[in-house]
Amino acid sequence: MSAQNPEFDVIIYGATGYTGRLVAEYMAEQYGVSAKAPNWAMAGRNLDKLEEVRDLIGAPKDTPLVVADSDDPASIDMMASRTKVVLTTVGPYQLYGDEVVAACVRHGTHYVDLCGEPGWMRAMIDEHQKAAEESAAQICFSCGFDSIPFDLGVLMLQQEMSKRFGKPAVRVRGRVRAMEGTFSGGTAASLGATMKALAKNPGLVKILGSSFGLTPGFKGPDQPNMLIPKYDKTIDSWVAPFIMAPINTKNVHRTNFLLDFPFGEDFQYDEMVVTSPGDLGKQAAEMVAKANPFGGSDAPKPGEGPTKEQRDNGHYDIVFIGETADGETASLSVKGDRDPGYGSTSKMIAEAALCLAQDPVSKGGGLWTPGALMGKKLVERLEDKAGLSFVAES
Repeated sequence: MSAQNPEFDVIIYGATGYTGRLVAEYMAEQYGVSAKAPNWAMAGRNLDKLEEVRDLIGAPKDTPLVVADSDDPASIDMMASRTKVVLTTVGPYQLYGDEVVAACVRHGTHYVDLCGEPGWMRAMIDEHQKAAEESAAQICFSCGFDSIPFDLGVLMLQQEMSKRFGKPAVRVRGRVRAMEGTFSGGTAASLGATMKALAKNPGLVKILGSSFGLTPGFKGPDQPNMLIPKYDKTIDSWVAPFIMAPINTKNVHRTNFLLDFPFGEDFQYDEMVVTSPGDLGKQAAEMVAKANPFGGSDAPKPGEGPTKEQRDNGHYDIVFIGETADGETASLSVKGDRDPGYGSTSKMIAEAALCLAQDPVSKGGGLWTPGALMGKKLVERLEDKAGLSFVAES
């Protein structure tokens, strides 16, 4: 059963961590304190640290603080019972997320995270889908740079295709045209945890290696190869593998699956990074393919991140190019005004949580993607508040 009259709209769990602090800071700066402001709280393991972060970000002194620890299931259960939405930045989720999801499902509490761990996501889907439907809990993974710009970008492009041509694109290319900023330390830690999980459970290979790893009982057509550089005639440029494609493509296909295949059951989708035309573009694409963005002594670590200036100077620009079975084409861009891994991500997950808390969607309980659950309502919030744009280009 859903919790009756919870105290809070949103509890930010992990508010003392680097990304969680940015989320709390965004909430304090964007919404302030007023009768119409969302009622939100900060949660973490240590009360003293919560007080320190609250003062550091300039949040009001009376901002509610909640002590909760993934090692203490009773505290997680209590947290979930007190709010409409739990927003968690505490990852890797395969290490610290099980009880948070379970508690939200028990209480009918909505949930958003930054997860890019498809093996764990599939395990949660298999374990909790039925119970979440019964309790009306809306559990929504991947509410940061992976995978909101991509999931919603494809969704909005498909709506544009249907409006123009009366049919969806059977093939969509996602192309990262520009990106300034860094991936989060949590992303790197999640990758490491996934590799360890894979060593213990080789069966995860099927989920991790398939674009349909998050669509139980459905496997669509073969998908385009995203592992090697290639020349893309549609944009007259070389393109290279994109590190986030393995999770984003799974979420896009799950959105199609959850919405009963508005893109069609033969839908193909890939994501790659644009370099440039000619030999220099080819060389750049080959370098990108060989590079390890998480390697080296300066690789990001959980709890660390760029300076405010670096976050504010970051940005990204992604184009989605759709083609119908008859060869009709259209394109749509998604742009963000902060670095993807921190500045933009913190705004996106905050608005996703508030969308569930304040703009009830017509969907029932279950384990969702942002596109399938919130769709256009979330797009409107992101354009209005979070510095994203979704623009049809051609």
